[in-house]
Amino acid sequence: MKKILFFGVFLCYATLIVAQNRVRIGFMDMDHVLENLNDYKDANAALEDKISFWKEEISNKQTKIDELQQKLDLERPLLTEELIEEREEDIAFEQEELNTYQQKRFGPQGDWLAQKIIFIQPIQDKILEAVKEVAENRKLDYVFDRSAEILVFHSEKKYDISNLVVKYINQKDKKKAREELVESRKQEQNAARQKVLEKRKREMDSIRKAKTSEQ
Repeated sequence: MKKILFFGVFLCYATLIVAQNRVRIGFMDMDHVLENLNDYKDANAALEDKISFWKEEISNKQTKIDELQQKLDLERPLLTEELIEEREEDIAFEQEELNTYQQKRFGPQGDWLAQKIIFIQPIQDKILEAVKEVAENRKLDYVFDRSAEILVFHSEKKYDISNLVVKYINQKDKKKAREELVESRKQEQNAARQKVLEKRKREMDSIRKAKTSEQ
């Protein structure tokens, strides 16, 4: 229901902006962009390393608690009720401490989420900067994310700026990145002109052949 409502709103919005003068719309696949960004791969690897370290910590602590429980089970017949109760309380305390630590690291508001934001936020900023640069270079009024909850039934490849965004971000020298954008734009324009010229040539050749056959 939410998607249908969103689709209706999107259709009205799209109809409105297309009705305006020469509105240019571009598309980007955020998933594709992230998968091909060197910075994202490095940040993701760093985050995975930190998460793996926390998981190993938790696993090691749980192993020690399990060993304490096994030891108590083996020695139980030799211990007094008072000693058994004391050890059980110690084990329960250690387990509760571990559960609290596990929630601190991996709970809904845990450290993993804070670390993800720390690692990913700079990349999101770079993506926004790149989209702005590419949109200005390509004279785009709007850029939609195809991987988001927008129903895009069809879009031509020439309106997809995903690879341009990736190339811009991966190029560390931003002056050179802007120059490459300008150059790629010129190449696209030249290719489009060549395509038009070839089409006109085919049409003229077709007209000449038709006239020749009439004679």
